[in-house]
Amino acid sequence: MTAAYLIVVLAVVATPGVDVLVTLRNTLAAGRRAGLGTVLGVGAGSAVQGVLASVGVGALIVRVQPLFQAIKWAGVAYLVWLGVSAVRSAVVGRYAEIDDTADSGMGRGFRTGALTNLTNPKMLVFYLALLPQFVEPTASVAVWLGHAMMLPLIGCAWLALIVLGASRARETLLRRRARRVIDAVSGAFLVGFAAKLAREA
Repeated sequence: MTAAYLIVVLAVVATPGVDVLVTLRNTLAAGRRAGLGTVLGVGAGSAVQGVLASVGVGALIVRVQPLFQAIKWAGVAYLVWLGVSAVRSAVVGRYAEIDDTADSGMGRGFRTGALTNLTNPKMLVFYLALLPQFVEPTASVAVWLGHAMMLPLIGCAWLALIVLGASRARETLLRRRARRVIDAVSGAFLVGFAAKLAREA
């Protein structure tokens, strides 16, 4: 595994996107456990796509356009649902108290993170475009998987730091006005990202 590959992965991970936004919002909305659950879900979704790309299934999905389009539109619908939910929270402005000891928050966070990645076909296309640049076609599946898993591993570490940082700043960020602003901005971003994905369909 080359330093160039690791630099590319670090650059991708450091670029703010839907994963960061969903992780940050879940941390603020439901506490640290929900945030960490989201991190694990994002990592699991990314790992699944990495495995699919490594064993050749990803290329097949991209070639079978009806299947690829179905995944893409499912992703669009899910992002719109997340975005509209966030905007609705901003408009209503009523928030329940956060219980960091609730295990259900971690489960919900995991589902949100996993679905956000699994329904994002851009991740699969990204793997299919990136991995062949650094892995020989004749390399073993283990080598392909080793390269593919670097993205979810480093990505989860970065998102976990975001969760810890957001948890520390929560007293300020959880003020009603701040939460409404965060929900409005994140909701608009999610809907905008969904619209961008739809235009590319």
